[in-house]
Amino acid sequence: MSERDLRGYWKKNLKYLGILLSIWFIVSYGFGILLAPALNEIRMGGFKLGFWFAQQGSIYVFVILIFVYVYLMNRLDREFGVSEEDA
Repeated sequence: MSERDLRGYWKKNLKYLGILLSIWFIVSYGFGILLAPALNEIRMGGFKLGFWFAQQGSIYVFVILIFVYVYLMNRLDREFGVSEEDA
């Protein structure tokens, strides 16, 4: 891989990380803490929605984001010719 390709690869990788971590931050901190009083007016499965986000929602979102990251990185690896299938 050339220096230019390496820079492009890591630039996209860091962009993906920034976006996914921002989503996780918004869900865990924003919905679970800051917006909890407003979300507590809504019930989900017998529990207040703010409580659900604080206790379960951020974990579920984190696991989903892991799968999204794996998908994005596999696609990025194929784009730059460094996937395991190319070896």
